[in-house]
Amino acid sequence: MRPVDLVLERAKNVRKTGSGWLVSCPCPDHGQGRGDRNPSVSITEGDDSRALVNCQAGCQTEDIVAELGLNMSDLFENRNGHRGGRSNTSQKTTSTDQPPTLENYAEYVGLPIGFLKELGLKEYRHLGEPAVSMPYMDANGEVLLTRSRVSLTSKPKVKTRSGDKHRLYGLWKLEEARAAGYAWLVEGESDSQTLWYEGEPAAGIPGANGWKSEWAAELEGIDRLYFVVEDGPGEGCWEKLAATPEIRDRLYRVELADVKDVSELRKKGPDGFKGRLREARGSARAWQDIAETEERERTREAWASCRELAESLDILAAFSKDLERCRVVGERTNGELLYLALTSRLLDRIVSVAVKGPTSGGKSYLVTSVVGFFPKAAVYQFTSFSEKTLYYTEEPLSHRHLILAEAAGGGEVQEYAIRTLLSEGRLEYEFVEKTSDGLRPRRITKEGPTGFITTTTRDKLHAENETRYLSLVVKDTREQTRQVFRALAEENAEEPDLTRWRALQTWLEGGEHRVAIPYAGILAEKMGNVAVRLRRDFSVVLSLIKAHAILHQATREKDANGRIVATLEDYSRVRGLVSGVIAEGVEATVPKTVRETVEAVDNVIDGWGEEHATNRAVAEELEIDKAAASRRVRTAIGRGYIKNLEDRKGHPARLVLAESMPEDQEILPRAEELEGVDLLTVDTGAIHNPPPPSEAYDGGGGSYASTRNGSTDQRVCCIHGFTDGKGCYLCDPNHPYRLKEKVAT
Repeated sequence: MRPVDLVLERAKNVRKTGSGWLVSCPCPDHGQGRGDRNPSVSITEGDDSRALVNCQAGCQTEDIVAELGLNMSDLFENRNGHRGGRSNTSQKTTSTDQPPTLENYAEYVGLPIGFLKELGLKEYRHLGEPAVSMPYMDANGEVLLTRSRVSLTSKPKVKTRSGDKHRLYGLWKLEEARAAGYAWLVEGESDSQTLWYEGEPAAGIPGANGWKSEWAAELEGIDRLYFVVEDGPGEGCWEKLAATPEIRDRLYRVELADVKDVSELRKKGPDGFKGRLREARGSARAWQDIAETEERERTREAWASCRELAESLDILAAFSKDLERCRVVGERTNGELLYLALTSRLLDRIVSVAVKGPTSGGKSYLVTSVVGFFPKAAVYQFTSFSEKTLYYTEEPLSHRHLILAEAAGGGEVQEYAIRTLLSEGRLEYEFVEKTSDGLRPRRITKEGPTGFITTTTRDKLHAENETRYLSLVVKDTREQTRQVFRALAEENAEEPDLTRWRALQTWLEGGEHRVAIPYAGILAEKMGNVAVRLRRDFSVVLSLIKAHAILHQATREKDANGRIVATLEDYSRVRGLVSGVIAEGVEATVPKTVRETVEAVDNVIDGWGEEHATNRAVAEELEIDKAAASRRVRTAIGRGYIKNLEDRKGHPARLVLAESMPEDQEILPRAEELEGVDLLTVDTGAIHNPPPPSEAYDGGGGSYASTRNGSTDQRVCCIHGFTDGKGCYLCDPNHPYRLKEKVAT
């Protein structure tokens, strides 16, 4: 028989058309599971007598041939008088490597073949070999995709047709789970089928570690979700489930003793299967309990590593010393601000930073070095990303900093996504996708709050984004370059131990994050109001104060509500770091580098007898390189203090003075101006921090002073910073003090 006749003999709805035939497509997925209502598979005969099979809807020829019960070799004429080399020897069905016919699959999973057929399972031939197709249906019973069991024990066991998107297996049965109040989450199809046969509500996750957070919406209304952890990949899947905020509060972890999965559990004894399942549910551990236990253990271990550092009176000073040992020199203020900004990830309002400077100025090295003091989970780093990466990423964004190296105009969509994430604390993206029910809207939500840190050679970023960042500028002087040389040449420099710094942040993650700032009202009254942007900057200042208080919570008191009480020392330290940055941001202060540049132009014109200055002349006057000078000049021109008379591209600049530079203004009041606040209006409840060393870790209650025998508290004034042994002689005796040190008795 000719190959084309062999195909036509098995086909349905055969119609003659011109030089060939049209037949109905036998594929179960054709028409998204609705079948081939009009014959669309063309059958023609080639010059070499082979049968040419083509589906106009795009079904694979291999799938069509398999559904007809043929091999691909059957499409070719064999010169030896037979096709395909098909053997008449029957295949064995008694070993675990038996072919995956529907009968063998039913025996392998221990379920009746009739029940599997009710679920839509069918036997067909995949690439000439037997296979079992398993339809994935939606709540209405429409087929979304079909997966094929192509082996019982070998890998791969299951294949998905190219182009099909994975979904949860059992969507059409989730109403039963909602009625029952719980559902089993298992890996793959066979465990789901086993549970359904026993009347248990279940949903299958296709493939080990295959969970996608976007599926969480399909599990709404189910009170409890029991995930069976099987093996290593199962641990990865558990972590993905636990990282999905929409379901983790309803998530329970199940570990089956002595068996791999629920199918194996049933095989060991079908009669007692349901009873053992009830026991497994009863002993399941809630994600919340597991998370709390793990958090306590992490916090305990972290405290043991960071206690000395946490009890330091000036943690930022210790940080700066270790940062210099990382060969970051001359950037103490920028480094400490970055460290505080990264610590602010623990708050609901996170501080974002743009680090600016010339090429090779050390911007990225500064950021990378500071990030090294934090656990990996604190940041999500990019060298670049597409416009919609933040919408589709599986990485959690909440209470983390996104770090983008060398921002260089990522496009309007990317800028908008970053701006929205920083302002709204979340991202929502709705689009239309093709489903079995036609085009349907779908919404992606990414929860924050999130911070952002980037580096750039530009003096200005996107106009609307710029106001959301603290702008830090790295030094570009020759002396700074010399310091870098010295640091690189120091071969005997000892690298700092970053373990204790990461432990400190881990301990803080498990600590208190609420902060009371008793002087916030007075600060609001006394802070400058010369620009609308200061509304955002005031929030940044408050966040930095809170971050500094959180960082020093081991030596801070708490109020009656358990909040850390920020001292004026917290404000004073933050003011010293950020006052100039904020004043420069609203142009209330002329940055030192800009003032120097304008003065250099003036000196070149007056001192050199020139009508104008060039970038090269400015560089020589400032004793910096031309690239750094050009960047400074652009900034000064942008602020209106210098004008470039040259409008021809490629020609040397002709710089002259423009507007006069204003006198510097103070935006943030000095700490002394806030001394009138009565800090005792916040009820501290006489709680001496930290709870970890006094209660959780040192094994005893009592006051902080009781944690070490043979010592007493030496207290100092939280405003003036000194004591006469009994109290600050400038304050009322009842004025609050902070713990300074332990003094042996």
